[in-house]
Amino acid sequence: MEQVVTQSRRDVRAAQLSGGGAGTRGGGRGGGGQGRTGWKKWAIGTLKWGSIVAGVLLVLGIVGVVIAYNQTAIPQPNDLANKQVSIVYYSDGKTELDRIAVQDGNRESVKLNRVPKYVQDAHIAAEDRTFYQNNGISVGGILRAVKTSVTGEAQVGGSTITQQYVKNYFLTQDRTLSRKAREILIAVKIDGQLSKAEILEKYLNTIYYGRGAYGIQSAAKAYFGKDVGKLTVSEGAVLASVLNAPSLYDPANGERARANLENRYAYVLNGMVEEGWLSAADRAKHTELPKILPYKGTKSSAGPNGYITAQVKRELLTTGLTDREIDNGGLRIVTTIDKKAQTAAVAAMKDNLPKQVTGGLVAIKPGDGAVVAMYGGPDYAKDQLNTSTQAILQGGSNFKPFGVLAAVRKGISTKTKFDGDTPQTIAGTTINNFEDTSYGKVDMRRMIGRSINTAFVNLNEQIGPAATRQAAIDAGIPANTPGLGTDLTNILGTASPHVIDMASAYSTIASQGVRTKPYFVKKVTSSTGDFTYDAKPQTKRAFDQDVTADVTDAMTYTVKPGGTATKIGRTLDRPVAGKTGTSEENRSKWFSGFIPQLAVSVGMYKPTPDGKSSQKLSPQESSLYDGSTIPANIWLDFMKVVTDNMEVQDFPQRAGVGDDKVPTPTPTFTPPPVITTQEPTTTQAPTTTTTAPPTTTQKPTKTNGTGKPTPPPTTTQQPTITIPLPGKSTTAPGPGPGGGGGGGGG
Repeated sequence: MEQVVTQSRRDVRAAQLSGGGAGTRGGGRGGGGQGRTGWKKWAIGTLKWGSIVAGVLLVLGIVGVVIAYNQTAIPQPNDLANKQVSIVYYSDGKTELDRIAVQDGNRESVKLNRVPKYVQDAHIAAEDRTFYQNNGISVGGILRAVKTSVTGEAQVGGSTITQQYVKNYFLTQDRTLSRKAREILIAVKIDGQLSKAEILEKYLNTIYYGRGAYGIQSAAKAYFGKDVGKLTVSEGAVLASVLNAPSLYDPANGERARANLENRYAYVLNGMVEEGWLSAADRAKHTELPKILPYKGTKSSAGPNGYITAQVKRELLTTGLTDREIDNGGLRIVTTIDKKAQTAAVAAMKDNLPKQVTGGLVAIKPGDGAVVAMYGGPDYAKDQLNTSTQAILQGGSNFKPFGVLAAVRKGISTKTKFDGDTPQTIAGTTINNFEDTSYGKVDMRRMIGRSINTAFVNLNEQIGPAATRQAAIDAGIPANTPGLGTDLTNILGTASPHVIDMASAYSTIASQGVRTKPYFVKKVTSSTGDFTYDAKPQTKRAFDQDVTADVTDAMTYTVKPGGTATKIGRTLDRPVAGKTGTSEENRSKWFSGFIPQLAVSVGMYKPTPDGKSSQKLSPQESSLYDGSTIPANIWLDFMKVVTDNMEVQDFPQRAGVGDDKVPTPTPTFTPPPVITTQEPTTTQAPTTTTTAPPTTTQKPTKTNGTGKPTPPPTTTQQPTITIPLPGKSTTAPGPGPGGGGGGGGG
């Protein structure tokens, strides 16, 4: 029965389409094709012609691909395959700073049968697991490449081993659809002409592994000091991992690179297991990375400038360039580094740093972010750890301005006073000043000038440590900086940033609240002209101008008489703002400061054996190397050179944020007119009574153990009316100014 019904429905439908059937249920009309409406005719007609057009286009497309395939010849090896030197220039674009070149003898081709099968498998697991099945191309990778070219998104992987070989050996490195189309056609043609073994052999002999090593044999020697035939499974997996992006995976580039390698290494080995090329039992034997040789660099990267070249390479990788293109692509790289400033930085560090300590220097252009000078160490060929961008130093008193930033941002005037006596127990924490000096009530300007720990912790208790932390982050200290918490003493610099972070944060204050991202590369062009890059400063307003104007004004007290770096103020004949810094247990010493045109940070520390962090200075070393001596001297020597013939510019005038909220001091009592009726011998001269400061009316106070008087809090002090008579004064002077230090000194 069901079959009959179904057949009946088909007959009815056939009758409708033929125009001869009777009307069906629902009012359909039969006969003469009356059931077709006008729009149905149009739709059917359009569909018919659309199908015809699509078919024609498909045929034409296929014909076009066939023609393009037949007309595409396998070209000669490109210039990159034969290696070209990339040159790094100073900011003038003419003076050579360094060369990125591969040393002679670092390419040695080998036959595939010399490469252990598990090393071959590791590379296939890392780069192209369908290598033995595909025809030289990856459809998914092609679609991603088209999307990247159209949208301008960051470059993504996905090319097959054959495509990588074609791009690296035959084509230019531009990222256009036309180049990608040629890559696809040549890859298919190569796949048809060569066996998979031949393609893999050529790939392994031409791919770049970093460290100046082209090909698997050179890489085996560069990373493990052995012939390719003696590589282990784990060593082969390491080489297969690093070739994806050597600068990101070579552990010689730091802890982050090592962590990246560990993840990639696991991905490669797991892929070998999934493909059946490695047993789970054997996989379990290779959980740890094998021992990798340290990288000593190349002759072209020796000396202080080698650190700049390494930093430039790291920055270029973010533009989409590969290690291979950077190292041997014949690039012309113009940096932001000023030759005069860089020479001065190296000289200042060399002339002032004692042998047992090291340090970094970074100079940044405020409002732009261009790094005009950087000292990362004496010789990159001997030690690749950059003391300015990789070593971490406890910030110490260099963090105190961030507390002032937070306070002024909340509307608190820099004229507001806080208790600067010592010692004090604040929120359960005992705080001491440098050399146990008490200062009484002191405003934020003098707090910075004299680096008074207790006053700053009192300030931090009022505004909240979270506000100080946020101000530091907004200025340019990374949020993930070790030790950057919300404890009450964070204002004393318990966090450990890089020198470049501190320079960046101070440049935010110097640029009137505009934060910038530091950068080293100004412009890049390739020798063939198929790649160009022009840097664009990345800026963001972080603080109102009035806020930074008042903080800048307060920071000038560091170099004024009574400050912790008065030598700078006396020597450099121009407006300067800054802060000395000494950390807890004297683990680091700083001076960071700025003029309107330049922000400079100098950090100094005694390195641990691995050089990555600092260790405590001895009492003798500490007395010689505080923030107001060696770091300040380095800063001053550097600035004397770079500011020669530089225009003198003034800081913005102090805005006076919150000044109207500062309590007005109670004026000294002025005797009423009836006093003038007293005997002349007991009458006080008017000038004496009207100019006496409030502190001269206080009674003598007991000392606090430091030998200095401790004034009672001004909030509870009652005004004392005193009419001085001729002869010995009945009043006692208030506490005098003391010497500087804070955050452990400095």
